[in-house]
Amino acid sequence: MATVRILGIDPGSQRTGVGVIDVAADGRMAHVHHAPLLLMKAEDFPQRLRLLLDGLWALIEEHKPDEVAIEQVFLSNNAMSALKLGQARGAAIAACVARDLKVAEYAAKEVKLALVGKGSADKAQVQHMVGVMLNLKGKLQADAADALAVAITHAHVRASAARLGVGVRQAWGRR
Repeated sequence: MATVRILGIDPGSQRTGVGVIDVAADGRMAHVHHAPLLLMKAEDFPQRLRLLLDGLWALIEEHKPDEVAIEQVFLSNNAMSALKLGQARGAAIAACVARDLKVAEYAAKEVKLALVGKGSADKAQVQHMVGVMLNLKGKLQADAADALAVAITHAHVRASAARLGVGVRQAWGRR
């Protein structure tokens, strides 16, 4: 496969960021699409999950990704927010595996480390690096930029894994 299309997802219960990139065999990346899926127009939380499923299925149908990368849930001080975020993340994963797509998961610190070089980078630094790496102009919407960052991270990790002849998680070296 000469080019691999990666869908990156930054899950959220109010907005879920999505980003699609193409990665050539030589490692060059090209921006395909990015946007937030807006979920707050739903009448209740279960309907937000339905909007999330429908939005991801439409995106998968339109852009036909080969692989998916999703950000892992971070711990929150607000238990209800963390629970809703986890449910949105689960719905996003289910939407992808229901379409027979392989899903790789990355912690926020791993994404920051891969893009900026330090796991404590702030959102502005990540957004800047996404713009530089994909040659995008202007300010990026935060959730969509995070989704592109997850996709870029996966592109880097999968390239390292291929060079090493190991699995993606082994290439990252933490699990």
